Amino acid sequence: MKKGFTLLEVVLATLILGLGLGAILFSVSNSQNMILDSTYFGTVQEVMDLGEMAYPLSDVKDVDDLDVSEMKATELWELISKERLTAAQEDKFYGYTWERECLNKHDDEEVERLGGLYRVKITVRWGDRYRGHGESESYFTFWRKKE
Repeated sequence: MKKGFTLLEVVLATLILGLGLGAILFSVSNSQNMILDSTYFGTVQEVMDLGEMAYPLSDVKDVDDLDVSEMKATELWELISKERLTAAQEDKFYGYTWERECLNKHDDEEVERLGGLYRVKITVRWGDRYRGHGESESYFTFWRKKE
């Protein structure tokens, strides 16, 4: 009787090993993507905070002042801080922009239906939008005119 493996056993072992390695590589790739995304979203949260510090909703007196055109994150920093950004911070905020817009300021019916609330959308964008690789994150909040 010969000792060793048959061709079928070798093929089956290779197939099982290949599937296992493929699953491990897929998991590592997904983990790297999740780490990268969490880095982006951490920076997005910081840019949203910078925008709220530079243009707080609580200071808005009139509906026309709700809209703030798109600004670079570095410009927001300059508005709220007396210190310059470090090189690492400039790299971190490079390409990030912040914008605030009122969605229903010309729709009196909707404002009345919402009890005098205006819908405000705050958006942070990053990436290369001009090449189709841009991403954005938004959140919505409400604002009511002080009487």
